Amino acid sequence: MTDAAPGRITIGGKALETAWWGPAPDAAPTLVLLHEGLGSVALWRSFPASLAAATGFGVFAWSRAGYGKSDSVPPPRPVRYMHDEAALLGAVLDAAGIGACVLVGHSDGASIAAIYAGTERDARVRGLALLAPHFFVEDVTIAGIEDARERYRSTDLRGRLARYHADVDATFWGWNGAWLNPEFRAWNIEAQAAGITVPMLIVQGLADPYGTRAQVDAAARLLGLKLESVLLDGVGHTPHIEAVAATLDAVAGFSRRALRG
Repeated sequence: MTDAAPGRITIGGKALETAWWGPAPDAAPTLVLLHEGLGSVALWRSFPASLAAATGFGVFAWSRAGYGKSDSVPPPRPVRYMHDEAALLGAVLDAAGIGACVLVGHSDGASIAAIYAGTERDARVRGLALLAPHFFVEDVTIAGIEDARERYRSTDLRGRLARYHADVDATFWGWNGAWLNPEFRAWNIEAQAAGITVPMLIVQGLADPYGTRAQVDAAARLLGLKLESVLLDGVGHTPHIEAVAATLDAVAGFSRRALRG
């Protein structure tokens, strides 16, 4: 949270925590961070400050309802919860005063960004930088989420997450229960992603326990030359933490090209 300016916005009747790094949106473009399924503003760690320093752009992050210090959402969450979050994204950008931007999403946040960009055609959005995105459900993803359920019950995972979420049980079980709902096996956003008209970067760890390069291959089929990809050997589900320099370089360079264009 180095040099972050904290704030609050209200979206859909829920108060959401926000943070801002670098210049305001009337002074520079903005990189908008969408966190993962168990993420929050604080769990981006030093990445936002590093992005702001590397690009000279503003960086905006918020904790979605049910995460971090935002208002809680009791489980269960619907299978379409990422579509529901994408439907709110325009209001978030409006409330934050965002102009020209790149959406930088991680995991669930990457999928939300893809849904939004492929369905809303928001002229403010000039590109998507997606870290470990999901376009469809893989067996490895479900196995990883089943493992997370067992670790939450039997290890210190709950205590570690509780440092970042005001209602940690609602946060965890809302996410975990949605993904392990049998109906979630049919979840697929390739039709929405096919509507994306802006450039996209995917950063994918090749040791990710929640997804494989099949997600990158699916995006390549859908987007063709609009897709750039960076595949990182030995890196898991959090490339912005496990491979900071490579991920920062990829996202910063892509964002500069997308926003110039």
